[in-house]
Amino acid sequence: MNTEAASSQGMILEAFPYLRVRGASEAIEYYKRVFGATECFRLSEPRGRVGHAELRFGPMIVMVADEYPEYGIHAPSTSSEPGSALHLHVEDVDGLTQRAVDAGAQLVREPQDQFYGERSSRIRDPFGHEWLLGSSIEEVSHEEMQRRFTAMCEQAADTENS
Repeated sequence: MNTEAASSQGMILEAFPYLRVRGASEAIEYYKRVFGATECFRLSEPRGRVGHAELRFGPMIVMVADEYPEYGIHAPSTSSEPGSALHLHVEDVDGLTQRAVDAGAQLVREPQDQFYGERSSRIRDPFGHEWLLGSSIEEVSHEEMQRRFTAMCEQAADTENS
């Protein structure tokens, strides 16, 4: 790393996902109920919109706010594909996936074992955000992971060309 360039640009100390939603109060309650998030802090305007909230998901802080179109801050559409996802590493991916779906999430991908050593699923919450839920099932070295990924890609290409 070029330390001279890093010091002139400033070092990143932390990074926080920041979710913009329609109905932040409802989203916060959903994240608390489904994922066990803990609310650390909330700023609400007199009309009730959440200007900023911080939720703890295990060791991670996720920030949440209502959309503010007047400032160019928009929530994702629940009908379009999101451009990002949050990954939660959990003890029981099957149980959490079912709990999320029971609470209104859309199941995007059923839990299944993956080449990289996780059992994972994908859901979209009622507010348009996608979540990858995963549980470790085996330790896989980077080299083995690359070998498995390459084999998977080659198999997909062979299937596509058949």
